[in-house]
Amino acid sequence: MNLQVVYCNHHTASLGIRERLAFSREQIPGAYAALRSAFPQAEWVVLSTCNRTEVYTAQEDPAHVPSHRDVAHFFAEFHHVPLVDFFDDLVERKGPDVVQHLFQVASSLDSMVLGEPQIVAQVKEAYALAQDHSAAGPLTNALFQRALNVAKRVRTETSLAEGRVSIASVAVGEFGKSIFDRFDDKTVLVIGAGEMAVETLTYLKDAGARQILVTNRTPERATQVAADCGGEARPFEQLDECMAEADVIVSTTGATPPLVNRERFARVLEKRVLKKSGRKPVFVLDLGVPRDFEPAVNDLDDNVFLYSIDDLEAVCEKNRKLRTREVQRAIAIVDQETEKFKAELYHRATGPIIKRLREHHHGIVGDELSRLFARLPHLEKDRAEIERAFEQLVNKLLHPPLEALRDEARDGTPHSLMNALKRLFGLHD
Repeated sequence: MNLQVVYCNHHTASLGIRERLAFSREQIPGAYAALRSAFPQAEWVVLSTCNRTEVYTAQEDPAHVPSHRDVAHFFAEFHHVPLVDFFDDLVERKGPDVVQHLFQVASSLDSMVLGEPQIVAQVKEAYALAQDHSAAGPLTNALFQRALNVAKRVRTETSLAEGRVSIASVAVGEFGKSIFDRFDDKTVLVIGAGEMAVETLTYLKDAGARQILVTNRTPERATQVAADCGGEARPFEQLDECMAEADVIVSTTGATPPLVNRERFARVLEKRVLKKSGRKPVFVLDLGVPRDFEPAVNDLDDNVFLYSIDDLEAVCEKNRKLRTREVQRAIAIVDQETEKFKAELYHRATGPIIKRLREHHHGIVGDELSRLFARLPHLEKDRAEIERAFEQLVNKLLHPPLEALRDEARDGTPHSLMNALKRLFGLHD
């Protein structure tokens, strides 16, 4: 099972590193082109979300499996980030550990917010993009299809996804409501019109928000999202004016460099003073990866409350503790499915040669028994018992090499041992 994943996530790397190594949707085609050029015989799936960047690879022949350093060099060259800045933040898993890791990721057991439903959609989209760019193959197809099924089983058989489980719901429910008692009298500005923006708007509307402004670099998309939520689309060129009007700002673009720096937001605050009497709180929820707002924005004024993805950690840890029982049930499902998938891959790797070895030996035995009974016809009355004895003898003789083959297959397709068995027993391709 020559599977490998190299990744960094909210457990292993800071937000700054994750931002520098993240792949936008627009970068994915170039990433796959670079990977296929460097390793044409390998399969690839790139999963990049606000909390993780993971590169999965699979290959039947271990001689063509990229190393940890190979993948790290790809990150460095593609993103123009010095290797020394992030190499220690990258984690590598191989073989069965890859299966368990992906199943946990897809089931939201490895998410910042346990049970959040967005991750399974992101895994599905990442797999679809790999297929669209001819990067996936037989092993990654089997792996990701099973991961999506495991995620569905966890959702239906546990209560892991109940309550506030998405980043957007926790952000609005925990952070937003600690600043404002109500949202029905607040102006909400959403910068960006993707999935995260739409999801956040859903929770804000549920919390009572009515006055909603939407701006996006693509005006048509902003118009569509605004229409869906009963809001108003504004030109992206009027972003500063929109921020000056808003009580709640949700930004999800992941722009590089940051969309709003300290100086720009300072000018926005000056406009807010002119537009409104006194200084009113402004809640800025930066869900972009990379960040849309410089952290220094938070230091401009005591009435500016800026939160980023990493600020969700404490709330998520609380959710994790409350859901310990459901987590254990979900982990049991993942472990069970991991063992089942491993067994299927072991059979896939070793099944054909095991079948050939058995057929080869039983064929020899059959020929010899036919000659034996022809020479000694009086043994015919004991034929069934003699055939069973020879069959048991063959099985005992084959047991050690076949067990060794199965054991070796647990860490990957054992090409060397399989080739040795073919030579030893005279099997020909």
